[in-house]
Amino acid sequence: MEGTKKRLTDEWRERAMLGELPANFLRLDDGTNDLTESQARSRDHESAAAHAMLQMQNQTMCSMGRLTITVVQAKLVKNYGLTGMDPYVRLRVGHTIYETHTDRKGGKNPHWNKVIQVFLPPGIKQIYVEIYDECSFTMDDLIAWGHITIPSQVLEKGTTYEDWYLLSGKQGDDQEGSINVVLSYEVRVPRPYMGMASNMVIMPSTNPTNSMIPLAPVNVYTQPPVNPEMNVLPSSRPQAEEELKQLNEMFSNIDPEVIKSVYDVNGGRKDVTVNSLLQMIE
Repeated sequence: MEGTKKRLTDEWRERAMLGELPANFLRLDDGTNDLTESQARSRDHESAAAHAMLQMQNQTMCSMGRLTITVVQAKLVKNYGLTGMDPYVRLRVGHTIYETHTDRKGGKNPHWNKVIQVFLPPGIKQIYVEIYDECSFTMDDLIAWGHITIPSQVLEKGTTYEDWYLLSGKQGDDQEGSINVVLSYEVRVPRPYMGMASNMVIMPSTNPTNSMIPLAPVNVYTQPPVNPEMNVLPSSRPQAEEELKQLNEMFSNIDPEVIKSVYDVNGGRKDVTVNSLLQMIE
């Protein structure tokens, strides 16, 4: 009896010091319970607007076409420096930079035969080109620069187009030489929107309407598995030698390097390459 009386006395003293504990004691409160109905509705509208914006961005990215740029070679008017230059090319498409490898001792006539594939953002119709001389102990020297306007027949019809483009530099505007580039464009059909990207984070809302609030996506497209064979140019495969020989005989008036580049752009398909080369000489 005395023990029970002592326990009740202790509890009474604790309540007198602390007061009555609230009903939600030790429960997490994110503040949503204090939202008024108008505030909750406003937040739902903002979430819906963000969702619509992300959906529109996703649809825009799905509709972009793929541009294949083959940087074949360049003919420069002067070799700067005491030894042969080591040129490489830097391309800017939109806000993205791409580079070729360095042609060691390429001098005034470097060859790269580099195939670069990019997803062309809407409205981008020019490619900015810079040629640098790679230096070992100082900053790389800018040799020449210029821009390439993507022909309308490439963007609208997917025609393969090859040309020499003038370069500017220390010798003056359009006086530094020229660069040989092959362009090809694959028009992509917009895919139907299938919902949020797989790596986009979705969190349930705690407001009464239980709406879904999308967070900012990172890398909307998941990278596909790496296929080692895709890193090998079609022209480097054993069976390509005979096909390239036949193509060179058929189109003897076209530079073999250009034929090789078009062959690579078309994935080593001889019949498609023939059609592309025919379009180039029309």
